[in-house]
Amino acid sequence: MKFENEAREIVRLVGGESNINILVHCATRLRFELKDGAKFKKEDLEKLSYVLKVLISGGQYQVVIGPNVDNYYEAILSTTKIQGNKKTETVETEKVKISDRILKVISGAFSPLIPLMAGSGMIKALLTLFTTIGVMSDTSSTYLILSAAGNACFYFMPVFLGITISKQLKANAFVGGAIGAALLEPNFMGLIDSVDAVSFLGIPVTPINYSATIFPIFIAILVYAYLDKGLRKITPQSLQYFLVPMICLMLMVPFTVIVFGPVGTTIGNYVSDFVMWLFSLSGTLAGIVLGATYPFLTMLGLHWGFTPITLQNLDLVGGDIIEGVCVCAVWAQMGIALGAYLKAKKNSKLKSIAGPTFITGFFAGVTEPILYSIVMEYKRLMVVVAIGGACGGAVAGTLGVTMDAYVFHNIFSALVMSYSPIWAYAIAVIVSLIVATALTYVWGLNGLDAEKAKDLLPENETVEDTSNGIMRPVEIASPLDGKEIALKDVDDEVFASGVTGKGIAIIPENNTVLSPADGTVSVLFPSKHAVGITTKEGIEILVHIGLNTVMLNGEGFTTFVKQGDQVKKGQKLLAFDKDFIKSKGCSLQSPLIITNADQFKDILIETKTEIRTGDIAMEVIV
Repeated sequence: MKFENEAREIVRLVGGESNINILVHCATRLRFELKDGAKFKKEDLEKLSYVLKVLISGGQYQVVIGPNVDNYYEAILSTTKIQGNKKTETVETEKVKISDRILKVISGAFSPLIPLMAGSGMIKALLTLFTTIGVMSDTSSTYLILSAAGNACFYFMPVFLGITISKQLKANAFVGGAIGAALLEPNFMGLIDSVDAVSFLGIPVTPINYSATIFPIFIAILVYAYLDKGLRKITPQSLQYFLVPMICLMLMVPFTVIVFGPVGTTIGNYVSDFVMWLFSLSGTLAGIVLGATYPFLTMLGLHWGFTPITLQNLDLVGGDIIEGVCVCAVWAQMGIALGAYLKAKKNSKLKSIAGPTFITGFFAGVTEPILYSIVMEYKRLMVVVAIGGACGGAVAGTLGVTMDAYVFHNIFSALVMSYSPIWAYAIAVIVSLIVATALTYVWGLNGLDAEKAKDLLPENETVEDTSNGIMRPVEIASPLDGKEIALKDVDDEVFASGVTGKGIAIIPENNTVLSPADGTVSVLFPSKHAVGITTKEGIEILVHIGLNTVMLNGEGFTTFVKQGDQVKKGQKLLAFDKDFIKSKGCSLQSPLIITNADQFKDILIETKTEIRTGDIAMEVIV
């Protein structure tokens, strides 16, 4: 709402929506082409706290915002009928794979819940310890009250996910939570044990216990988000307040219990039938497949399909081969947390998550926090957890390990001999733990972007100068050959004022841009006139070829990298046609800027007349 309100004020002060012909934006500024420049309120715009500077240049009315310019641009588009122009300059992004989108939604849904899940898991771990050593009875009122505290997070998972998924999809989060809560509401839960047939308007309904389930609520909220947006478009503003939530609840709750819930259960049953068929072919093969896939079935809540078979096996034959293999996947997840803890830097976010989640898994057998907060955040770890589970699963399946009592897979269930043969169980879980820990440490956390790499051990840390106790400066090389000029002398008020950051400018003699440092291509504009590099130290470098070259729409420029690429100092990034740029009336003055200079102790600039590619242009004191 903040950006929307402030965007409306900007639109008002440039003369209103009807006065705007074209709106584009670049790295720091909104660029308006107006019908009537007399309506542009320059002085009033400059008084706004969120506007850094206002310029009128080359027929454009420029409002300098800074790094948040994209938010204001999107807010203007969403609160007006102005359409994004073909010339609009936004950050170039690659097409996102559908699998990546799904993972992003799942990860974003669980991220806010990780502290709650970890804390709840620790309570369950303590209760398991207390009952195992005889300090507390599992029938005492104290135990039951504390158990409620530990179980609530997992029991009411559909409610929490309804809220977090809705927030991601920009739907009403509390309506999403209510859809999840309806699945656990006492009237509905009472239908589960009903002896009479259950139906909704004559449509048969299969009541299911949705506590701790994931799949149905994910699908339900995805559909709800589209329904919510559609209803808001056709419902009068005066009625939206109550009518949209009412219709969404009346449609989505029945739809979920009629369609999404049973579908999830059916899929889970098919998976369990397939696994049992694999066991009939080969215990080793079944162990590999189940050990590798079980963590991902858990992410989707489909692992509950094994429960009826597990209970039946325990009742009829006294042991269950499915959980005898699945336990290896659980220990592989613990290996992920252990490897991440060992690899992470002291006091880093990763270490603060990995330690508690390992303890929760080790003592309580609750590994969801590991899956959602670590595995899904670092894509290589999905491969690692599959390999670790498969290795241990192969051992367990080959040696015929069974779970002989319905227990959580933790250290205490092993100590009370809940598996047999116990020696085979020990070998299998140790294999899973060691493989996952080792792979996480040596490979799973490599190849990260600059931001995540900050969390890791010394090979990714800034090196300290032990001779004087201060940090060594990070050298930023010149990306061009040419004449160096001070940033304050650039023929652009925004760059010259230092609003966009500290640095220099170069009038190039060559036509090739080389990377000024090792790092990640964090910004690459469709107009190809500018590229941003972020180093492992978090230094954000902008190389901007020429002035007002955004208006060339990429003509005269060629790119050799794409956003997200890892690059080395001196690697070719861009090429440009100097003569073409000059022929279009654009200046060749090319700023080289540290855009987040205020986050570092100092920027030391090498003052030269001529500078060559690879020469030190600046030193950043981190």
